Amino acid sequence: MILSDQIAKIIEEMLDRSDGIAEVRRNDLATKLGCVPSQINYVITSRFTPERGYLTESRRGGGGFIKIVRVRMTANEYLMHFFHAVGEELDATDAKAFARNLLDHGIVTPREHALIVSALTGGSLDRVEQNKRDAVRADIMRHILMTLMS
Repeated sequence: MILSDQIAKIIEEMLDRSDGIAEVRRNDLATKLGCVPSQINYVITSRFTPERGYLTESRRGGGGFIKIVRVRMTANEYLMHFFHAVGEELDATDAKAFARNLLDHGIVTPREHALIVSALTGGSLDRVEQNKRDAVRADIMRHILMTLMS
């Protein structure tokens, strides 16, 4: 198992043990795993994101820690959260993360997930100018989310 997967697994276990809220002390976890604290930061900022259903808060001083909260919401609350999190532009990687999160939370079926990913990635936007693709992708995602809310 690669180190970033180990870090993510430890944090997920912390979240599971404490009802979805974990306070991670970067230096302590880095020492335990034999890595640098910036590696802990990388995992938190790349895997524990709002798109994936997490909120993070960093505290400095007194050893410092990062608080991670697994957000629990109804399906419509998730959809509204995702709608606002999309922003004005959405790259293909984030679009896949949004779609995966919808699947993981039981909001869409595996087939619907595949359709969403197909519509937002690959060659589906080839006719759109390169500098406009992320904006068009965001528009499509917001329309998908609105349809799922109704």
